[in-house]
Amino acid sequence: MSGFSNEGHNMGPKRILIVDDEAKFAAFVGRVAAPLGYDVTITTQGREFQEAYSRLAPELVVIDMVMPEIDGNELIIWLAEQGYDGDLLIITGFSPHYAVNARLLAEYKGLRSVKTLSKPVSVKRLRAVLDGTLREGDDDQ
Repeated sequence: MSGFSNEGHNMGPKRILIVDDEAKFAAFVGRVAAPLGYDVTITTQGREFQEAYSRLAPELVVIDMVMPEIDGNELIIWLAEQGYDGDLLIITGFSPHYAVNARLLAEYKGLRSVKTLSKPVSVKRLRAVLDGTLREGDDDQ
């Protein structure tokens, strides 16, 4: 399975789990993902995300880096501990270096398919990441 693509998945929609304490941004990601064949679940805090993850076994996880209680780095470590082997999209509204550092952490912890985006994110760019048409090296750095 290469990257963030729905190709070769005829077993229904791919499950996407989004965690972002900015509910409007999480809803935006969901609105872009749904027409691409994703079954969207949105959470706004870390514990809610962890409970939903256990229920859903998502193929794609979208994590905002800066959140109260449990931040993105903690969730990345937690995902690695769960043996998560799906796609991971890390989004931050802070310095792009924050997302790059998080990607390095994720890869170090064994997560295999990691991309990063910086807010504000355009619909076109988000769609390209979600449907797998963003070329390697095109993600924000």
